[in-house]
Amino acid sequence: MTEIHHGGCACGNVRYTTMGDPQRVSACACRWCQRRTGSAFGISVYFDRDNVTFNGGVMRTYRLVSDAGRWIDAEFCETCGSTVTWTLEFLPAYRGIAGGTFDEPTFWYKLQRFGFARTKPDWLTVPKGLEVCQGMPK
Repeated sequence: MTEIHHGGCACGNVRYTTMGDPQRVSACACRWCQRRTGSAFGISVYFDRDNVTFNGGVMRTYRLVSDAGRWIDAEFCETCGSTVTWTLEFLPAYRGIAGGTFDEPTFWYKLQRFGFARTKPDWLTVPKGLEVCQGMPK
């Protein structure tokens, strides 16, 4: 049976549905994820683009250059400003979804890797068993 999950932005205008299992799930402490979340790291849940559909709201796109020197197209709700999804230059077939935007149960996915460990705060301990990358995960 295909897993289906729903989520959206803070104001509820942008809604999405994902189908199937994520292709990769990463925590990331790059400066963009820190700025995007206002925290020490962000969680990225990547699906094949064809397995993500949008059911409402209008998103705007902002292109930025990451710590790794590659572009990221960040998509956010035009009403509340919540970053909901993004596309990475080196993973154009996938759509990244902000892990905290899923409806309950929010954290249903299994974390696989931790990226940009070199810029994580010293007080943050990476859980055992994760692939740890000092920069962008491969």
